[in-house]
Amino acid sequence: RSVYDDQPNAHQKFMEKLDACIRNHDREIEKMCNFHHQGFVDAITELLKVRADAEKLKVQVTDTNRRLQDAGKEVIAQTEEIIRCRVQQRNITTVVEKLQLCLPVLEMYSKLKEQMSVKRYYSALKTMEQLENLYLPRVSQYRFCQIMMENLPKLREEIKEISMSDLKDFLESIRKHSDRIGETAMKQAQQQKTFSAALQKQNNVNYGRNMHLGRNRILESKNEITLKRTFEDEDEHEEEVLTAQDLVDFSPVYRCLHIYSVLGDGEIFENYYRKQRRKQARLVLQPQSSMHETVEGYRRYFSQIVGFFVVEDHILHVTQGLVTRTYTDELWNMALSKIIAVLRTHSSYCNDPDLVLELKNLIVVFADTLQGYGFPVNRLFDLLFEIRDQYNETLLKKWSGLFRDIFEADNYSPIPVANEEEYRIVISKFPFQDPELDKQSFPKKLPMSQSVPQIYMQVKEFIYASLKFSESLHRSSTEIDDMLRKSTNLLLTRTLSSCLQNLIKKPHIGLTELVQIIINTTHLEQACKYLEDFISNITNISQLTVHTARLYGLSTFKDARHAAEGEIYTKLNQKIDEFIQIADYDWTMSESDGRASGYLMDLINFLRSTFQVFTHLPGKVAQTACMSACQHLSMSLMQMLLDSELKQISMGAIQQFNLDVIQCELFASSEPVPGFQGDTLQLAFIDLRQLLDLFMVWDWSTYLADYGQATSKYLRVNPSTALTLLEKMKDSSKKNNIFAQFRKNDRDKQKLIETVVKQLRSLVNGMSQHT
Repeated sequence: RSVYDDQPNAHQKFMEKLDACIRNHDREIEKMCNFHHQGFVDAITELLKVRADAEKLKVQVTDTNRRLQDAGKEVIAQTEEIIRCRVQQRNITTVVEKLQLCLPVLEMYSKLKEQMSVKRYYSALKTMEQLENLYLPRVSQYRFCQIMMENLPKLREEIKEISMSDLKDFLESIRKHSDRIGETAMKQAQQQKTFSAALQKQNNVNYGRNMHLGRNRILESKNEITLKRTFEDEDEHEEEVLTAQDLVDFSPVYRCLHIYSVLGDGEIFENYYRKQRRKQARLVLQPQSSMHETVEGYRRYFSQIVGFFVVEDHILHVTQGLVTRTYTDELWNMALSKIIAVLRTHSSYCNDPDLVLELKNLIVVFADTLQGYGFPVNRLFDLLFEIRDQYNETLLKKWSGLFRDIFEADNYSPIPVANEEEYRIVISKFPFQDPELDKQSFPKKLPMSQSVPQIYMQVKEFIYASLKFSESLHRSSTEIDDMLRKSTNLLLTRTLSSCLQNLIKKPHIGLTELVQIIINTTHLEQACKYLEDFISNITNISQLTVHTARLYGLSTFKDARHAAEGEIYTKLNQKIDEFIQIADYDWTMSESDGRASGYLMDLINFLRSTFQVFTHLPGKVAQTACMSACQHLSMSLMQMLLDSELKQISMGAIQQFNLDVIQCELFASSEPVPGFQGDTLQLAFIDLRQLLDLFMVWDWSTYLADYGQATSKYLRVNPSTALTLLEKMKDSSKKNNIFAQFRKNDRDKQKLIETVVKQLRSLVNGMSQHT
């Protein structure tokens, strides 16, 4: 830098000094070369000397090399072979290493294929997951790995399709076999119920039941297990009952659920499963049209439903999330509403009480079975109370037919007993007590007819039949007692009462039969207290309990007696009318026959014999019947006189009619039925008697003078009645000249009759105006 930075011409000066320095070095080099030149010359001289030896050595080396090369050819060949082997060995080692890396992939893929072939699809999915995440990434550079990667999604879809197909087959299978599953579950529920009842009876302890039919095991206490083993030893020859798991292979559901869960489509699977099961539920709940005709129809219907919910309960407990308690409760509530509607509809067609009873037992087993699985069944037991009313209705219809048959077969005669054995047979069927009859010797007759003990026994059979429905309804003894009494009251007040009413109205039931019916109802009424004791003994509920209902036998049989009494009165009147209809009076006869008419004597004899039969009736009934008959006879005779078709009546006909009325009065005074006071029965003919006396003595002046007074001799003679009869006699006197023996006074008599007629008309018109 100083060369260029100094004064001008500095560079030239520098170059000059550099040249001077170079010349100094050259002189030193020349001095050095001069100093060593001799040595160099000496060295060249020696080197020339060595040249000849070098040529010789070269020849020797060349010869040695040639010989060496000839000798090394074999070594070279061996060495090359060694090299080639080492390269192969290195390549083999590399291949082994690569194969060892690929071999697990191939083994896993082979395992996958094997799992697919044996339908272990869940394991196959796990194998695929290992292949994708662990093995294939290590050898991803190979083409076969790419092919595998492309095939895995296809295999997944294939697994999904196969598992779904298996699930569909499973759903179809349980749809077909749900009735067998349900039948098995119901059978187990019955056995468990019987077992629990036997256990409680043996140990007098409520162990309860905690059995789950759809699971692998039954949870029981130690005592229960011991007793069960005892029962199993006793019943070792009985066929073992399989559980739902034994009947159904649930593996398709598990596989499908796991597969879809692994593939991330668990929600899709859950929705599909629930949707399909809802469809199957609707099919299961749809009854057959003829289900109500046989109990097997109901049994199959219940078995299918139980089988459906047993499967769902099992799925609920062995899977997580496939079905939930909310889902099963919702499904059960829907099914319960449908079941109740179906049972209401189909049970209404059942007319056989045995079928209704079997239906009730099926419903109880059905409810107990599903209750054991945790489903609420209170509504089913409420429905049973509705069916109980229907059951009672079918019982009432059946017993109505039984009562009719008993009444039709009865001879309506007192029961004859020839000896003590026959007497005890009757007493064993009907609670009859009569100290007076017991004192009599055999043979003798019981007052009631054969239908009474038969009716009593049928009422007891009805109570037993009604009790059968009340069993297993989980009701208290008080409620059962109340139900029995209500149904028995219906039997008495409606069915038996209706049968009695119809019996009484039947044309072939005569007066003798009616009298026996009244006696029968009296004894049946007295037996009602024994029926109450019978019900109390069955239910162990005392009759002294405040809420205990009473049987309405008193009113039932009292009404029947009143109807029978009324029918007696009616038939007596009808019989009197029949006799009256055959009366053949000659209303224009000049004088009477001097004796009563034949028809009337026959009628009186009939009444006497009839009232003799009434001796077994209560006194007031016989008296009322006798009074009614006399009153009806009196009215019929009066109507005969006043008949509008009868235009003329002679005095002889009046005299003959008077003789007939006298016979009626004699019959009334003969006391055909004891108990009448004084001439009470004769008063039935008082209207006829006063009317005939008026015409017989022709005491019109007294009648007209005393009319309207309480002390009148002819107080019961109505002016219109007297006028009607007098006009008929006036017409007869004109035609037949009945006053011929008084021809001299004939004109005066006619004038008198006309005068009386005018006065009577005046009285009648006055009465009409007053009214």
